[in-house]
Amino acid sequence: MEWTDSAAADEARNGNQQAFRVLVERHSHSVFRLAFRMTGNEQDAEDMVQETFLRAYKQLHQFDARSGFGTWLYRICTNCSIDLIRARKRRNEEQPFAGEKFPVHWLDRVASPGPSPERLTQSNQITNRLEDALKRLSEIERIAFVLRHYEGHDIEQIAAALGVQPNAAKHSVFRAVQKLRRALEPAWGVAAR
Repeated sequence: MEWTDSAAADEARNGNQQAFRVLVERHSHSVFRLAFRMTGNEQDAEDMVQETFLRAYKQLHQFDARSGFGTWLYRICTNCSIDLIRARKRRNEEQPFAGEKFPVHWLDRVASPGPSPERLTQSNQITNRLEDALKRLSEIERIAFVLRHYEGHDIEQIAAALGVQPNAAKHSVFRAVQKLRRALEPAWGVAAR
């Protein structure tokens, strides 16, 4: 049976575990992408996905279908990620980010018809600057930026995920873009050469 999110949520509230499994399978990838962008590494993102669905299951009675189920999950994931980021700051932990270097398999070193080494170096430099700049944004600005520019959500969806008014969400996206532009301005001169 093909359930809509609302129907699956209703079924899950009534104890149908298969219905909740459908919701998990349907939304886990997008929740992981958001968590990965927020936390900066795969292990934390996986933990956030588990925490998000655990909280969603426990709080399923609070889902009222006024917003989409995915938007409701994004809000839960956002809150979980913010909690993790704040806990790191309290413990003064260094926050790894998505661009960290992982061990390279020997097949990845074989020459390919891809970009030149110079172009890759420039791209890596810009990516590193972007990741550093994203780390310096406030949690709300980072979430708003990621939802808008990485996930393609509209302002109303971002507002619902953040639990704020649409104007506040729009302002958060705007502030994030302005801060990132200032942080990346020196890199544009390097990339344009």
